[in-house]
Amino acid sequence: MKLVVAIVQDQDVSLLRDDLTENKFHMTKLASSGGFLKTGNSTLLIGTPKERVEEVLRIIEENCESRDTTASMVNLTSPQEPFMPMPMDVHIGGATVFVLDVEEHYRF
Repeated sequence: MKLVVAIVQDQDVSLLRDDLTENKFHMTKLASSGGFLKTGNSTLLIGTPKERVEEVLRIIEENCESRDTTASMVNLTSPQEPFMPMPMDVHIGGATVFVLDVEEHYRF
């Protein structure tokens, strides 16, 4: 048994969940936020037999594409100067995925 932990952008999670459910994967969704842009993410916990891990990874890859966007970053030069938002091109999306061994699994 494996536990797949997938951290994805909120805008990708709906289609990903639909695709995983359609393929008979059970999951738990946790709300999370990114550290760099502080934007909404979702963390999916997906328990699956080790034989189906590659299928889960394929579905995640198909539904979570990377893209470029512009974000406003705050430029802090000194405490006396006003905050100046600075537009910055950033690469977002995709997924960060961890695959963990599960020693025991119970379903009640």
